[in-house]
Amino acid sequence: MAKMKFTPADNLVDEVWGKVGTPERDAMEAQLKDEVEAYFVGEAIKNARLRQNLTQEELGERIGVKRSQISKLESGKCSITLSTMGKVFRALGIDTATLDLGIEGKVALW
Repeated sequence: MAKMKFTPADNLVDEVWGKVGTPERDAMEAQLKDEVEAYFVGEAIKNARLRQNLTQEELGERIGVKRSQISKLESGKCSITLSTMGKVFRALGIDTATLDLGIEGKVALW
């Protein structure tokens, strides 16, 4: 029986994304971080909308955008600005939000 050669996953990641600390790897990790954050914000929007039994179209009407834009936000397929985030969450009845800056304190977003 022939021996199988296994390649550690870290080696594959290094081949595709570049070695840790290289500009290519840093850019890829930053992009991945942005996409994960967009996903979590989208999930928060979706969950709040569903708790209120709203359709994407109804939420879109509340803030003046089409259903497709709400779909993109909820799926994390587009970045959301703070102003858009404020409009969405205020339309969902979430009147205040803060950003925790750690040692620098908290900042009211809306």
